[in-house]
Amino acid sequence: MKLNVAGIKFSYNHFPVLDDVSFSLEPGRILGVLGVNGAGKTTILKCLNRILTPGTGSVYIDGREVRHMHRNAIAKYFGYVPQRSPDSLLTVFDSVLLGRRPYIKWNATKKDLLIVEDILRQLGCAHLSQRVTSELSGGELQKVIIARALAQEPKVLLLDEPTSSLDLKNQLQVMNIIKNAVHNYNLSAVVSMHDINLALRFADSFLMLKDGNVRFLSGKSELSPDVIEEVYGVKVIINQVNDYQIIIPYE
Repeated sequence: MKLNVAGIKFSYNHFPVLDDVSFSLEPGRILGVLGVNGAGKTTILKCLNRILTPGTGSVYIDGREVRHMHRNAIAKYFGYVPQRSPDSLLTVFDSVLLGRRPYIKWNATKKDLLIVEDILRQLGCAHLSQRVTSELSGGELQKVIIARALAQEPKVLLLDEPTSSLDLKNQLQVMNIIKNAVHNYNLSAVVSMHDINLALRFADSFLMLKDGNVRFLSGKSELSPDVIEEVYGVKVIINQVNDYQIIIPYE
C-alpha cells in the first residue's frame, strides 16, 4: 500500500508554504519530516489526508488519488494524530471507539468493541479504559490519541510532533509504540518532529524542509553535517554512540 506524493504546492492567502514537495513511502517504514518552525511540516501532513487541499500536485495511496476520494474513504487510509487534542469528557474507551466511525453505520458492533479492546491492550492502556481523557497525563493522553488513530485500521499514520510536550521516558515510549505499530500492522508513518536525535533513532528516512522546499530526502546514512547546517543554520558534528547516531551542535 505505497504512498506517493507528487509536486505538492500550497499557499496560505497567496503566501507560499510548500513548493513542489514529492516523495514516496513503502509499508513498514517511518518517514521523519524535519525543519525549523514554519518550514511546512504540519502543512504537508494536512495536505496528505486533504484536511488542506493543495494548490497543485497529487497524493496517491494504493494507486488512488486522494483528491477524488470521499472523506470517509480517506479516514480508512489515513490515521491522523494532531499536535493538540481538544479537551473531552469522554472515557478512554469511547475516545478510541471514535476511531471506528468510518466503519460504523448505526451502532458499534461487537467487532468494533473488540478492536478497541485489543488496541488498548497492545498499547498498555487497558487499565485506563474507563478514565476520563481530561484527567490523563500528557503521556497517557498521547497514547490514547494514537490508539484512536490505529482503531481506524489505517494504511498510513500521520503524526504531527507526537512527542513535543512529553518527558524523555514518554518520548521513547510513544516512539516505540509508533515503531511497533508500523511493523506489526505493516503501516507507513509520516512523523513531523523537532528533535532530530529522536528522529535519527526511530525514522528510516528523512524529508527535510526549508522555506517550503525539500532540501534533503534520503536515509540516515546519507545525512551529513552540511545538510543539517543548510536546513537549521547550525554547525554540528555527528557522533556514533552504540548503535545510534547523535547530532551535537557546537556553535
